[in-house]
Amino acid sequence: MSKIPSKEDILKWVQEHPDKASKRDISKAFSVTGSARIELKRMLRELRTDGLIAGNRSAFRGAGELPPVSVLRVSEQDSAGELWAEPAEWDGDDERPRILFVPKVGDVVLSVGDRILCRISPIEGQDHKLEARLIRRIGSGPDLVIGIYRLGSEGGRLVPVDKKNSREFNIASRDANNAKDGELVEAEQIGPKARMGLASARILEVLGDPMAPRSISLIAIHQHEIPDHFPNNVILDAEAAKPVELGKRTDLRDLPLFTIDPSDARDHDDAICAIPDDDVNNKDGHIVWVAIADVAHYVRPGTSLDAEARKRGNSSYFPDRVVPMLPDALSGDLCSLHEGVDRACMAVRIKLSNKGIKLGHEFHRGLMRSPASLSYEQAQAAFDGRYDEATRPLAGALSNLFFAYQSSIRAREERQPLNLDLPERKIILSEEGAVLSIDFRTRFDAHKLVEEFMVTANVCAAETLEAKDKNLLYRVHEEPSPEKLEGLREVAEASGLELAKGQVLKTQHLNKLLAAAENTEDSEIINMTVLRCMAQAYYAPNNFGHFGLNLRRYAHFTSPIRRYADLIVHRALVSVHDFGDDGLSSEEEAVLKETGEWISTTERRSMLAERDTTDRYLAAFLADRIGVEFTGRVSGIAKFGLFVKLDDTGADGIIPLSKLGREYWHYDDRNRTLKGDDSGRIIAIGMPCKVALVDATAVTGGLTLEMLELNGNEMPKGSGRQTSHKGRLITRSKDKGKRKKNR
Repeated sequence: MSKIPSKEDILKWVQEHPDKASKRDISKAFSVTGSARIELKRMLRELRTDGLIAGNRSAFRGAGELPPVSVLRVSEQDSAGELWAEPAEWDGDDERPRILFVPKVGDVVLSVGDRILCRISPIEGQDHKLEARLIRRIGSGPDLVIGIYRLGSEGGRLVPVDKKNSREFNIASRDANNAKDGELVEAEQIGPKARMGLASARILEVLGDPMAPRSISLIAIHQHEIPDHFPNNVILDAEAAKPVELGKRTDLRDLPLFTIDPSDARDHDDAICAIPDDDVNNKDGHIVWVAIADVAHYVRPGTSLDAEARKRGNSSYFPDRVVPMLPDALSGDLCSLHEGVDRACMAVRIKLSNKGIKLGHEFHRGLMRSPASLSYEQAQAAFDGRYDEATRPLAGALSNLFFAYQSSIRAREERQPLNLDLPERKIILSEEGAVLSIDFRTRFDAHKLVEEFMVTANVCAAETLEAKDKNLLYRVHEEPSPEKLEGLREVAEASGLELAKGQVLKTQHLNKLLAAAENTEDSEIINMTVLRCMAQAYYAPNNFGHFGLNLRRYAHFTSPIRRYADLIVHRALVSVHDFGDDGLSSEEEAVLKETGEWISTTERRSMLAERDTTDRYLAAFLADRIGVEFTGRVSGIAKFGLFVKLDDTGADGIIPLSKLGREYWHYDDRNRTLKGDDSGRIIAIGMPCKVALVDATAVTGGLTLEMLELNGNEMPKGSGRQTSHKGRLITRSKDKGKRKKNR
C-alpha cells in the first residue's frame, strides 16, 4: 500500500502548486496508488470540510486562494481608466483580493458589473499583487439589490426595498461587510440561483439608516444604478477649465439676455430676450434671441468629461439633491449663465411675425453677459406690472419679451400641440430632509413663455441640421397605439365624454376631449389617462416627428448642461457652421443610433428613480396617518385590485381585492373594470371614492388603502368572500355554500 501523506503535507503542496491541484495531480505528487486513493479522497474531503482547502473534484486550492483560472467580476474603474476586478466567489476570511485587469488588443470592451473568465498571474514589485487577462466575457453581472439587512444567528437575510420584489436572500457572515441589523445595504447575488430555499447574496456597500431622510433618494440612486460620484480625473479636468475669451465669437454682451429659472436653481443653461424688429416688412414683429450655455467648448469628444457625461446621459433630480451630468465646476460655474459675468454661449436669432410665425433664424457662437438671474415668480410679477430691484431696470426688455410671447400664442393655437394640464406637486423638505408638506407648483405665464421659446429654438436646430444634411439626434414622439387609445376612449365614456372613432388621430382631437373635461371633477383623471396613453419619447437619428408637440422635426438643443442629446446637437451645429474644431466627430456620427438608444435608456432610468423617490417621500409623509380617511379617484384597475390617486397629495395607493368589501370580484380585461358578484357593483377608472389608509411603508414607497365609499355610496359588505381568480368570475353555490368557477 502506498504511503499516505499527512494533511499538513497535502495543504502545503496545494498552496505551493496552485496550477496543479487536481486530485490526480496530488496522487501523482505523493505516489498514491491503488486503494490508498480512497484514503486520500477522504482526507481531501475533510480538509475541504474544515475550510482549509476549497474546490471540487477537478481542482483544489488553499482556502482564501484563487485558482489560476477564475471567474471575476469587474468591480470598478479608477480615475486613470484602469479596470479592477474581484473574485465572483470567495471563501477566504479576509477581504476579496483586488485584481488589475490587463487588456490586450482585440478584447471586448468591459464595464463595471461584467463577469469574466480570466487567467490570474501573481505580480511582484507593484501596488497590486494579482493581474488578470481575459479568456472570455461570461456576461453582465447579477442585478444589484437594495434592501434591509436582518441579522440572524448565522449571518442574516436581505429584505429588498423594491415593492415589486419580495424575494429575500441569505447573507453569510463573511459576506455581511460589517452591516448591522436594520441597516440599508446594497448587495449582489452570488453563486447559482437556488432551486429551493433562498439564494445567497453578499453586501457590497452599507448605506446606513433606511429611515434617515437623506436615505430616501439614495435608495433610488443605488437601486437604479445612477452614477453619483465623479472619478477624480473627471473632477480635475473640469476644475482645470478656464473662462472663454471673445476671439472669433459673436459679441452678444450688449443684449439683455437674462435667465428665468426656478428660485432654487443652481445652474442656468438658457437665456432669452426679445427686441422689436426694425424691418418695415415685419410690422410689430420681434427678434427673439435664445442663448444656451456652450457646453461643447468644455466637453469635447474623446475626453474623460465626455465619457462620463455619456455614461450618465442626463442629470437626475430629486427633492433633496441633484445628480448632475457634469461636475459642479462646469454645471454650476463655467457653463452656467450667471448674472454679471462673461459666458460662452450658442445662440439662435429668431425672426417672428406679429402672429408668432417664424420667418427665419440663424445661429451664432457667442459671448454673453446676463444682466439678471430671475425667478419665475419675479418675471411673472414684472409681466403683471409689479417690479422689484432686479426687474425694474429690465422693464422694457421684459415688456418686449412678453409681447413677443403673446404673438407666439397665436401660432401655438394654430399648431395645436397637446394641451395637457396636470397639477405638479412639490415636496417641501426641512433642512434635515424630512417632509414638511406637499404643495402644488403654481404655473405662471412666465413658465409657458420660456417653454414656448425653448421649443422654437429646438425646432430651429433640427431644421438647420436637416437642411445642411447633417446627422443628428431627433427627439422622437410617435402617436399612441390603437390599444391605448381604446383604453382612453373607455375612460372618457365612463366620464360622460367622447373621443371620436374612425379618423386619423390628431392632437386637436385630444385637445377637444381635454377641453370638455376642463373645470369638471374628471379633469385630472382625463389628463392623466391621456398622458398614460402617450408613447414614450426617445432619441434617434431617424426622424418620425413629434406627435405631442405636433411638429414634423424636433431636436433637443436648449439644455446641454443636463442632457447629453443636446450636447450632440451643439456639436453638429459647430460642424455645419465651422464654429471650431470641437464639432461632431466622425466616430460619434457612426454610433448615433447606439448613443440615442443609450441616452433614451438613461432618461427612463432617471424618470423611474425620480418617481420611486417621490413615492417614498409621500409614504414617509403619510406614515403617521394610518386610519385617516382621504378622498381620491380610481386611477387603475388590475386582476389583484385597484389603484387610487389621493386628491390632496397625488399619492398612489393600492387597494387589494380583500379591502373591497366581502364579496367576489370579477376582472373584465377588455373594459378594465371590476364587477362585484353579489352586489353587481361596477368599479371603473375615474370614479371618485373615499378610502382609509391601512399601511404606509417609506422604505418601499408602498401605500395600502381600504375602500370606504365609491361614487358617494358605501361599499357593500357582501357575503363574506373576497377573491377572484385569473379574471374568471368565481361564485358560490347557494345550495352548498361552495365556490365554483364560471369558465
